[in-house]
Amino acid sequence: MKRNDTIFWNSIFRLLSFRVFSIKPTRITSFFIYCLLPITLYLIPITSFSQDTLQKPKIGLVLSGGGAKGLAHIGVLKVIEEAGIKIDYIGGTSMGAIVGGLYASGYTARQLDSIFKSTDYDAVIQDFIPRNSKNFYEKGNDERYAISLPFDNFKLGVPAALSKGLYNYNLITRLTNHVYEVRDFKKLPIPFLCIATDIETGEEVLLDKGFLAQAILASGAFPTLYSPIEIDGKYLIDGGVVNNYPIVELKKMGADIIIGVDVQDDLKDRDHLQDASRILVQISNLQMIHRMNKNRDMTDVYIKPDVSSFSVISFDQNETIIKRGEEAGFAVYEKLKLLGTNSDKQKTVKTVQETDSLYIKTINTDKLENYTRSYLIGKLRFKPDTKISFADLRQGIENLNATQNFNSISYTIDKECEDHTINLSLKENKLKTFMKFGIHYDQLYKSGVLINYTHKKWLFKNDVLSADIVLGDNIRYYLDYYIDNGFYWSFGFKSSFNQFNRNIKSDFSGGFLFDELGINSFNVDFSDLTHRLYVQTVFIQKFIAGGGVELKTLKIESETLQNNLTLLEKSNYFSVFANMKYDSFDNKFFPKKGWYFSGDVQSFLYSSDYTNEFNRFSIFKADGAIAKTFYEDFTLRVQTEGGFAVGESTVPFFNFVLGGYGFHRINNFRHFYGYDFLSLEGNSFVKAAFSLNYNFHKRNHFNFTANYANLGTNIFETDSWLEKPAYSGYAFGYGLETIFGPIELKHSWSPETKDHHTWISVGFWF
Repeated sequence: MKRNDTIFWNSIFRLLSFRVFSIKPTRITSFFIYCLLPITLYLIPITSFSQDTLQKPKIGLVLSGGGAKGLAHIGVLKVIEEAGIKIDYIGGTSMGAIVGGLYASGYTARQLDSIFKSTDYDAVIQDFIPRNSKNFYEKGNDERYAISLPFDNFKLGVPAALSKGLYNYNLITRLTNHVYEVRDFKKLPIPFLCIATDIETGEEVLLDKGFLAQAILASGAFPTLYSPIEIDGKYLIDGGVVNNYPIVELKKMGADIIIGVDVQDDLKDRDHLQDASRILVQISNLQMIHRMNKNRDMTDVYIKPDVSSFSVISFDQNETIIKRGEEAGFAVYEKLKLLGTNSDKQKTVKTVQETDSLYIKTINTDKLENYTRSYLIGKLRFKPDTKISFADLRQGIENLNATQNFNSISYTIDKECEDHTINLSLKENKLKTFMKFGIHYDQLYKSGVLINYTHKKWLFKNDVLSADIVLGDNIRYYLDYYIDNGFYWSFGFKSSFNQFNRNIKSDFSGGFLFDELGINSFNVDFSDLTHRLYVQTVFIQKFIAGGGVELKTLKIESETLQNNLTLLEKSNYFSVFANMKYDSFDNKFFPKKGWYFSGDVQSFLYSSDYTNEFNRFSIFKADGAIAKTFYEDFTLRVQTEGGFAVGESTVPFFNFVLGGYGFHRINNFRHFYGYDFLSLEGNSFVKAAFSLNYNFHKRNHFNFTANYANLGTNIFETDSWLEKPAYSGYAFGYGLETIFGPIELKHSWSPETKDHHTWISVGFWF
């Protein structure tokens, strides 16, 4: 027998002696053990160690569930490795399954420490969907409504869960990519099992085969926080409901000695049950806590980190929790050292990067009732027979999630030679109707309460009908019907009505009317009724390109000019348009990274011509911006835009009008700091803006903006647009991100006019 084996077995018997003698041995038992133990140790090498590897006791590690408290498992694993212990089997539940599954796949404790400390836990809990994963329709939804609720049989409902857990799914899938071909968990570097609960039957489900990422996340699908995961026809949630400490299952695998890490809560009194998460944990733990006495007796080395002061969602305290695990491990270090063999853990796993690639040969999907395959492929933004990165795969899944059309989304990856197959498992959201709400205030449209009715699959597959009505100082509406065909041409119809009353400093005639009447502003009632038929498609997988026809009715009237109601405009306009857009900003209002581009051309072909001055003309315009973060909390955003009209004469009511901030832009109205709403007007313009934003505390922002413009009549026909800017303005502001949208306060001034303006904007723009 090798010397290390002798040391190992001596240690085992010392550990066993420790457990026996902790029960007050009598003199006779002590004499018996002390006499026979040396003989036993002497005989074992002679009779049992010709096949020494087979005869060594197998060490199993059981890790309980506990949400964020389960991060303590990582600290314990670091101590276990330091003690030189080779783990032969791992069993876990919930967070214990996640940590245990990754460890079983080959990661070291220090690697897990690094991974979990760098994880975005806001995204873990909220199932964060990056803004650039959403199409323009979905961005508009998220940046218009504060609350969205299911609506069925004329009753408002609540979502089934806070999160689908897709951020976790993508993360764990990437981290376990090196073993994704392993379908029998006994063949992992360390044999592994985890426990889930069948929510329909309440039965315990043992998971020791399948797709590793799917299994461990099913074990950790905390009720109401994460949606259930379907595996082999079973609807699975957190295994902690039925078995939070799978020690029996681990012994059945072949474990002789059990090291157990328990991060479960003990029963709390009413003073400690003051929030929903703690109450849910107490309910799910009632059965488990009563079973723990028996489980504790079956555990050879029982470790219970002091994590009682943390909740299941205390992920923001991950470093402290991991440290508590280390402290608990060192508290029993002498016991652990007795089990050490001084053997190194398996080789360090090379973490898969998002830039690593997959060649997707086939994409398999469930047969869906309401959505076509082209719709799904269009959302994924990659097709079969293409090479993609893990970042592309992650974003494709996030794109599907962003549609809110699926209650659950999961996938597995199969490999044959160098080809990969993606198997998508999708469960359609049976709720097709939603009510959404929003609020807004600005100093152009004034106060407004937004009520939305959204219905999906109204007439055809892939379609959505959305109708808004804004109640407040200026009643408005927006209607959008859209059939989304992904990479193929999509179709839609839009209708909107906007109106406001305002004293403005633009007379839509280049100042001629003001000069004639000797005034510098007048009050107008403005209304715009627009209908659009359009087609669009995804272009180069990220851009959207489209076009269509538009019918617009403009009505502008004023009581200022002759002390009675004067109608300035009441015409219908028919036009055709084309546009192209791209938007990768991570946040519309306070972007930290990304860029934006919009290009648009519109040709006006016909008018009912109330003013008898209509000639055909076209308007070209473009808008682009880029945001970059430096020094972590400072972001610089650079924006430029411009436009011009082409034709013998143009309709002044379609000129570019600059001024104000915080309102929903329509037609060619544009924001411009330093000047009041709708102050500057011309048929061509160029503008540049530079904004510095400081995110000084969570969702709080200070910012400074400088903007400059040249504007007038046909300024691009000469070099005047390149001259020193004729108009400039500056603004300081404070912004706060809330569930109702941004709350912003801006103070601006212009060196040309010496005027100061303070604007308040509350909620999403609409």
